[in-house]
Amino acid sequence: MTGIQPVIYWSIIEHGQWKLYLAKTEKGLCYIGSPGKSFEELTAYLQKRFPSASLEKNDRLLEGYKQELTAYLEGSQQTFSLPVDVQGTPFQQQTWRALKEIPYGQTFSYSNIAEHIGRPSAVRAVATAIGANPLLITVPCHRVIGKNGTMTGYRGGLDFKRFLLDLETQNLKKSRENPHFSN
Repeated sequence: MTGIQPVIYWSIIEHGQWKLYLAKTEKGLCYIGSPGKSFEELTAYLQKRFPSASLEKNDRLLEGYKQELTAYLEGSQQTFSLPVDVQGTPFQQQTWRALKEIPYGQTFSYSNIAEHIGRPSAVRAVATAIGANPLLITVPCHRVIGKNGTMTGYRGGLDFKRFLLDLETQNLKKSRENPHFSN
């Protein structure tokens, strides 16, 4: 062991009324904060998952992530390509992988996700894992709704969840109406 303390780099992305904290390790993006939440939300998460890391603001190192997120929020991008470093239990990891398989512009219920991962009776555990997702937007937990079609809790807030779902629905409609519209 070298005793070198890991560094987590952070920055802020602002788009319209939304302001989000971002953080990355040397391996990739590890956190996207909730709109309007304070720096303390970021530090609380990082202290829990990366207790020995120090924090350093670095806009340059997060620029690529900010560009991809901005393109998504503007409706010109549907997927994310940059590396991530998402920390969680094996069950959380399995649930988060399932979220990434929900097609852009579509929604699944918690029970759909539980069935998809082969654990149909684990709906509450799935909901808890989804609630612990540290990468809003890029791991699209906003695409999960109640079984009856209702909006359910979202770490980013229901207004932001509605914004993201409406954005995706509108972009799909545009792409169907105009085949030359590209995302």
